[in-house]
Amino acid sequence: MKRLFNALVKITGWPVQKILFRTKVYYEDKAVQSRRLKGPAILISNHTSVYDYAVFLFVFWRRTLRYQMAELLFRRRVLKHFLRAMGGIFVDRDAYDFSFVRRSLEILERKGVVGIFPEARLPVEGEERPLPFKTSAAYIALESGAPVIPVYTNGSYFRKQRAEVIIGKPVFARDLWQDGADERTNLEAISAALREKVIGLGYELETQKQQNRKKKES
Repeated sequence: MKRLFNALVKITGWPVQKILFRTKVYYEDKAVQSRRLKGPAILISNHTSVYDYAVFLFVFWRRTLRYQMAELLFRRRVLKHFLRAMGGIFVDRDAYDFSFVRRSLEILERKGVVGIFPEARLPVEGEERPLPFKTSAAYIALESGAPVIPVYTNGSYFRKQRAEVIIGKPVFARDLWQDGADERTNLEAISAALREKVIGLGYELETQKQQNRKKKES
């Protein structure tokens, strides 16, 4: 049912998003990782706006994205029902409730795609971006063994400048595990490494844009 509802939303929303976002997609290495996601996967990215989710729905339109979503979004009646129909994973940041982790692992076990914004909230003015990553994404990646697909978005929505997204090569959290360190240290280190990967994609995006401009000028 969720797949059918997702498909309906994407079909009806496709013309609208082409006008509002006009998303241009770049790749760290398209031969290694394109927009096509095969098998279980964990999408992570920087978080710039509530519209990040909407943009990624169409970037990875072939798959049903099951995103972790904060309790704040579920406090609005109509939006709550929509997000649940889309398969949103409820995360209560104010409670010691880790059922979202179990739910995410169940989806990955069924070869689904789980989306996570590891910053866990939107940055406010003056804060370093992206914010430090929470460790839950690293934990889910370690427990599931699913590849982490890092993504970076420039957050340019509803503007003259196009929304730009770059997709990175898969990262396997288990490859980053250090045998000499305890679990907490490993989770923090892996989370930091994933954050650096996303930051690096931002630099790669700018590099590719500069290269494209030079080609047009030559």
